[in-house]
Amino acid sequence: MTKALVVRASGLSQHQFKWLLVVPLVAFFMLFFVIPVGLLFATSFNPARVGQVAVVTDLTLDNYIRFFSRSNYLMAAGRSVLLASIVSLITLVVAYPMAFVIAKTENPARNTFLLILVLASMQLDMVIRLYGMMVILGDNGLINQILQGMGLTDGPVALMYNFRGVVFGLVQFALPFMILTLVGVIKGIPPSLEEAARSLGASRRRAFMRVTLPASMPGILSGSLLVFALSISSYIVPALMGGFRVGVLPIHIYQQVAESARFQFGATIAVILFLISATAVAVYLKLGNRGSGGLA
Repeated sequence: MTKALVVRASGLSQHQFKWLLVVPLVAFFMLFFVIPVGLLFATSFNPARVGQVAVVTDLTLDNYIRFFSRSNYLMAAGRSVLLASIVSLITLVVAYPMAFVIAKTENPARNTFLLILVLASMQLDMVIRLYGMMVILGDNGLINQILQGMGLTDGPVALMYNFRGVVFGLVQFALPFMILTLVGVIKGIPPSLEEAARSLGASRRRAFMRVTLPASMPGILSGSLLVFALSISSYIVPALMGGFRVGVLPIHIYQQVAESARFQFGATIAVILFLISATAVAVYLKLGNRGSGGLA
């Protein structure tokens, strides 16, 4: 009733009023995404000039030729995709059981407690969380002390400042996002579907594999997309957990912009990272559409 009065008082039709509500979102999207990305693309085609930030009309492909002619940048691109894929897979395997337990817990107090455990890690600053992991994974950290105390290793195992350490850091960072994404989808699966499968003779395991897991595929896809995007674009985790020894594209972007003031080439690497991420999202959506029985 109130909405109808507002529409009538403004002299707008209901259809026009709905589009008017979208205007702030469109303006925000244009101002903080479309324009910056457009300027990034334009800068990547400018000649390389140290210290120059402004976009100029001179266009060249030299920055892209430099990127694709250097093996270290190509390896960094491949390493970024591999890292994000591994983190997405590990995070999914670790997060799904926890999300399933939270979604199926009917006791409000227990459900709240489990959600607090998931959300608590998100309240701490990322740097603080990573420093905590560095204490645990260091050469003299808790894990190495346990391994050496049990006689399983003669010396410390390298769990940091390498690819393995970056994976640990990203999984710890992305795990809450995957869990929260899965919880909402699993909660939305009607219990009657699994009950119908059980009534037809399916075991609990078979009912889960044939009913619950396929029905939760939208959450698996959404969570994997989110984790992939967070992982492939992360700078702070490779910097701290990899010690700048794991060359991924965000590290190269930082080095070109902050250390060398080569803004044009830094923009080129950022554009390539953006295109890789967008391509990966398209592939994920294509595969997910087929896997969930949608139209390919």
